[in-house]
Order: sequence, then structure tokens, then C-alpha cells
Amino acid sequence: MSTGELLNIEPQELQFTFELRKQISCLLRLSNKTDNHAVAFKVKTTDPKKYCVRPNSGVVSPKSTCEVVVMMQAQKEFPPDMQCKDKFLLQSVIADLGATTKDISPEMFNKAAGHNVEECRLRVVYISPPRPPSPVREGSEEGEEPRDSVDDGSLSATEQPAVFRAYAEQNEPLDNPSEAKAFISKLTEEKNSALQQNNKLQQEMDLLRHKASRNRGGISFIYVVLVGLLGVVLGYFIKRS
Repeated sequence: MSTGELLNIEPQELQFTFELRKQISCLLRLSNKTDNHAVAFKVKTTDPKKYCVRPNSGVVSPKSTCEVVVMMQAQKEFPPDMQCKDKFLLQSVIADLGATTKDISPEMFNKAAGHNVEECRLRVVYISPPRPPSPVREGSEEGEEPRDSVDDGSLSATEQPAVFRAYAEQNEPLDNPSEAKAFISKLTEEKNSALQQNNKLQQEMDLLRHKASRNRGGISFIYVVLVGLLGVVLGYFIKRS
């Protein structure tokens, strides 16, 4: 925490969990330490095209706190070594009680005009995103053989978020939990019906394969019988000759 005569600023570093093509935000808390003075502030940055600050100026009443959101625009590539040279400057000055953001002017922060301006410099720190969880189930015994999952027809934990997204795209938001349960139940029934039809088709395919195998077996037996009869007839004629 940075402590001046007018404001407490927290945190001292602006930390962003860096992810590609994703807008990231960081929160600043400004607390007025004075009992009888309003404090006007203004936030500046070395790269205004890269960051958006809301609000970038304002007034903090005595013994109150103001929150400032610093948003970094989505980036297309990782910075070298995850290092950042961007910096922010937060200026603060005493303002009249009852002053608002509309009353703030650049002249208030002009040191050359004799104003007592406090300044706090904040640096930017990039944090690597968390690693994805391991696909191996935690707590499994070493050497335990993988087991086939049993499909009981219910929606799995990975399927349920997709169900909510599909519902949200086609319907109103799921504000009522009973509607969500009814929707999941309906999808579960449809899934069970599809599984039953699949099992029925599999059984019919097995039956067709069995019949085809029997037909091939019958043809082979008849062929053997005919060849045997032909051999007997030829033998008979050979003996007579």
C-alpha cells in the first residue's frame, strides 16, 4: 500500500494475469485520509492506447474510498520474458468540499502554479496464466487400471455447462432453477432415447451378421455333399469299365 498525506493507494503494482486475445482488468482502491478535505485525483499512463482507466479522474470525499478500474486491451502476442515497462502516474490534490468530477481542471494539477500535488508512480506486472488441471484424476491409486465409464443416461459435469449455453442461446436466461432442472431432465430423456435406439440398431446388426454367417455355412455343406455324390458316381462308372 502506498501512503501519502492525502490518499492511501492499494495496490502499489498493477498486476494483470496475461492471456492472449483477452481483455484484462485490475482494480485500484483510493482512500481519502483527511477528515475535512475532498481530494481530487487524476490517472495518467505511458501507453494510453493500450489501457483504459475508468474513472481516470474524480473526487474522493473525506474518509471515503473510490475504486478505479484499469483495463488492458486484448493483446495478440506475449511480451518478451513476460516483462512490461508500462507505468501509471496517479496525481492527487486537495479540492473544495462538495466538488465533483466536473469541477476538476488540468490547472489543479499544475505544480508550476503553486499547487501542492502528490504523485504516486505505479508499475505494471504481468502474471502468467494458471496451468490447466491435470487430466489424471487426483487421489487415484498408483498402478490402478483405467476403467470404462458407465453411461447411466444422466448428463455429465462437462455436458451440463454446454446445456446451459445452448439453452441460453435459444431461450431466456435460466433465472428459475426449476426451469433449468426441467430442461436438463428433458435432454436426459432425449439422450436415453437415442442410446436405446442405438442399442436396438446394434442388436439388429448383430442378428444380420449371424444370419449371413449361417447362410455361408449352409452353402459350404451343400457343396461338400454334391462333391461327395459326384465322387461316388464317378467311382461307380470307373469300376464298371
